[in-house]
Amino acid sequence: MKTAVVICPGRGTYNKSELGYLKQYFPDAALLASFDEQRRAAGQPSLTELDQAERYSMATHTRGDNASGLIFAATLGDFLSIDREQIEVVAVTGNSMGWYSALACAGGLSPDDGFRVSNTMGRLMQNSLIGGQLVYPFITSDWRPDAKRRNVLLSLVDEIARRADHALYLSIELGGMLVLAGNEAGLKAFEASVEKVQDRYPMRLGNHAAFHTPLMAPIAAQGRATLPADMFRDPALAMIDGRGFIWWPGACEPDALWRYTLDTQVVETYDFTKAITVAAREFAPDLFIITGPGTSLGGSVIQSLILAQWRGIKDREDFRVQQDDKPMIISMAMPQQRQSAALL
Repeated sequence: MKTAVVICPGRGTYNKSELGYLKQYFPDAALLASFDEQRRAAGQPSLTELDQAERYSMATHTRGDNASGLIFAATLGDFLSIDREQIEVVAVTGNSMGWYSALACAGGLSPDDGFRVSNTMGRLMQNSLIGGQLVYPFITSDWRPDAKRRNVLLSLVDEIARRADHALYLSIELGGMLVLAGNEAGLKAFEASVEKVQDRYPMRLGNHAAFHTPLMAPIAAQGRATLPADMFRDPALAMIDGRGFIWWPGACEPDALWRYTLDTQVVETYDFTKAITVAAREFAPDLFIITGPGTSLGGSVIQSLILAQWRGIKDREDFRVQQDDKPMIISMAMPQQRQSAALL
């Protein structure tokens, strides 16, 4: 039996090519119906309606109040589909909103309560939509770390943040990418100060707020007022949060888990890179299984392992050679890779 750390993706992963993902892969019709009932009771379109829409709509499917539910359900469905007779899941982690999914996968929240948390926070974020996010790389084109470049970029962020009426923060450490968040003045100032890279970056993230920054304090407070601490419980699996902290089964204080989830991780930088580093070094899994939807998180996982110097991997080519010889990453959203991890 192989061991695995499961990694749950965050916002921006349910896109046009994922339309119909729940219909194709979600394994529990009764559970999906329960999620749909929660949505209808809140006056929202059901996940089934969204997932089986005739066409994908950026305006509809990327909204926080819709995307969060779709991504959570797709992630949990993939987790439930892992063949546990062949694979022992030793820990769960996630990126950003993926923390809510990780909680449900690991048992820190029930599936229904996990959906409630994810859907509620997505709705609160969408209702306010405070600030925005952008992405910018600091690694080289072959994914070699460039610490000097990273330090220069973070110094620029600090300098912009000191300007009057400018807000800019490091939102997520995402492998070789810096996800920055702030107000419009702060984001525009950064965009005007850096060179264009790969004709893509700096790249604004549509329908994203200033996640994981102090600007989210009002949303965090609303979340705590809406979602009670007694929803949270001791998990069945170890969970690695956005600080790289491990929440061990049998040693979790539900109140502390509630406080971290609806306060700390909402208003402070989410260090996904550190979470993956801790997952690799503390659990040394045979596999890293990335649930769907989408495949965009794979690059950030690989880059995080490069930064962690995991198994001597120094760049993209080193990873390719090792992956071809002995696969270490499985993406559930890739049908061929899914076959090696999921129940048929």
